Amino acid sequence: MRPYRSVLYIPAARERALEKARELPADAIIFDLEDAVAADEKDNARALLAGVLATADYGTRAKIVRINGLDTPWGREDAAAFRGAKVDAILIPKVGSPADVDAVAALIPDVPLWAMMETPAGILNAAAIAAHPRLAGMVMGTNDLAKELGTRFRPDREPMVASLGLCLLAARAFGRIAIDGVYNAFKDDDGLRAECRQGRDMGFDGKTVIHPAQIPVANEEFAPSEAEIELARRQIEAFDAAQRAGQGVAVVDGKIVENLHAVTARQILSRASAIAERAI
Repeated sequence: MRPYRSVLYIPAARERALEKARELPADAIIFDLEDAVAADEKDNARALLAGVLATADYGTRAKIVRINGLDTPWGREDAAAFRGAKVDAILIPKVGSPADVDAVAALIPDVPLWAMMETPAGILNAAAIAAHPRLAGMVMGTNDLAKELGTRFRPDREPMVASLGLCLLAARAFGRIAIDGVYNAFKDDDGLRAECRQGRDMGFDGKTVIHPAQIPVANEEFAPSEAEIELARRQIEAFDAAQRAGQGVAVVDGKIVENLHAVTARQILSRASAIAERAI
């Protein structure tokens, strides 16, 4: 079980940022060739990133490249540059339907694909997109989605909850990784923490972040707490003891523990173990 608590966007045109990312405690890095790179820097950024990823060691961090859309002048060259590259995924921007995944899959047959979910069409087609056999993950593009929907920012993200929920349901139905969108106020730790908790409680695997300062908060909030780990251990012990006694349920802290609770508890411990073993 690979952790994706914090997924950091890095502009592919910034050589110093690419170097610094090798030392940051993010679980994954999105090397961005799309929004974070100006049009006149696209070609240089592509060449720089291809060279860096061919030689640099990013340790256990997942390496994800966000290419430009195939409807742009740069998308096909991006796809050609990273076909067969030593990366963990190619992130496709503005996926609106399975056909968008098909188009990239035909150009990049040998690297897992992720989808940016950031358009109304993409949200409405989330289940069909998640079902694509080449898809491995989904990332919420909440800034673009808010623009398309015409929503206003609210700390509770009420205007965004339906879209978040639809994509999360789709991801879980087909066993895909699901990453929450960014929090723009990178100096507001309290706001970030609240949004991380909301995404975590909904069921997202982690959060995309736009600044290194946001990584510790995301890592903390998307990791099981010590209390959760301790409770999971007690639930497993109690359930296993009940099973040995020929009983189908146990009781821990006055609450019923059935098989489904034991499965969830084992998942919590597995996640905690994966995080603990991740060396940076």
